[in-house]
Amino acid sequence: MSQARALWPVLLAAAVSLFPFTVYSTFLVPIAAAAGADTAAVGALRGLGGVAALVTGVALAPVVDLVSKHRSGAAALVVLAASSLLATEGSYPALLAFCLGVGTATAVLTPSLLAAASEAAGPAEAAGRAATLVTAVGSLAAVLAGPAIGVMAGWRGWQGALVITAGLALAVAAVLAARPVARGAVPASRGSYRGALRSVLTRPLLAALVLCATLRTAAFMGHLAYLAAVYDERFGLDARTFTLVWTLSGASFFAGNLAGGRWANDARAPAARPHRMLVAGLIGATVAVVAVFQVTVFGLALLATAVLAASHAVVAAAVTTLIVRGDPTIRGAALSVNAAGMSLGVFLGAALGGAGLALAGYAGIAAVLGGLTLVALVIAVAVGRRPH
Repeated sequence: MSQARALWPVLLAAAVSLFPFTVYSTFLVPIAAAAGADTAAVGALRGLGGVAALVTGVALAPVVDLVSKHRSGAAALVVLAASSLLATEGSYPALLAFCLGVGTATAVLTPSLLAAASEAAGPAEAAGRAATLVTAVGSLAAVLAGPAIGVMAGWRGWQGALVITAGLALAVAAVLAARPVARGAVPASRGSYRGALRSVLTRPLLAALVLCATLRTAAFMGHLAYLAAVYDERFGLDARTFTLVWTLSGASFFAGNLAGGRWANDARAPAARPHRMLVAGLIGATVAVVAVFQVTVFGLALLATAVLAASHAVVAAAVTTLIVRGDPTIRGAALSVNAAGMSLGVFLGAALGGAGLALAGYAGIAAVLGGLTLVALVIAVAVGRRPH
């Protein structure tokens, strides 16, 4: 709890960063109507945010370690606020700029917040707990963002919600920018951009972790894209009732991420524990994703959904911990590349899941997504057998 109090600006920034796209998704129909465009076309613009996040994450990865983490996070929040205000204009070009701006801001903000939290915590175990606390709060915010956005939209609808989001982002940006550098922080690197990028991309362990994160994100987001469909077809759940299943998945992810982060970073735990958690989580995720799309008993489907989310959360906590425990001089860059990999995973998951569905129905989705986590498992086991 004391760690949460010390990191409250970082945690608040992580929560606020989820609001813009939540507003966009929640009010997609009225937003499309205001723009005078087709709902599908406006919805597809969000994909451009992912492209922007991927490109920005790789291109600016070394920069994260060349400047203050709090200041880079504050700058990203300012971009996020400006993008949110621009979207209230309501035109199609404004919405295009909004999606690109939010994607770009998120690509800088997420690794900056994780690096800032880990630096403020100090020792390796505490740094890992701090970083996974940020991701856990982000997953909890994703569950609670819907009701919060509904309250915010009570003033001028979706445009009011975006104005309030912009105000919150600017307020948190001011707090972050004013925060002193943590005593345990690594000084900003004075090396070159190219040298910093090379130092990240030439590390085999980091490359393996990023690949695992990309594959597991693809599998998780791919299953989320078709989860409502399988519950509707197999168990007759309408959209309103399915929100309870969505909440179960989100709550399971939060619990798994929070508990996994604490367990992986227990000061009394053996150094190999995070890697063992990575392997165990991928095994659970592989089995559970097959069960979600194959079982026909409602209770078992709910259990598989919860296990799947918790397993992915444990994997995410283990990957974050292992990256944070690496070289502190490139920690921000490494986290940025990892975030870019996960952005790529979001696209791959929906596309590959759709291909599996087209080829062999839900059995095809289970095979494709299970195959992704199985490949990640093979990589994780191989990493554990080689000296670091």
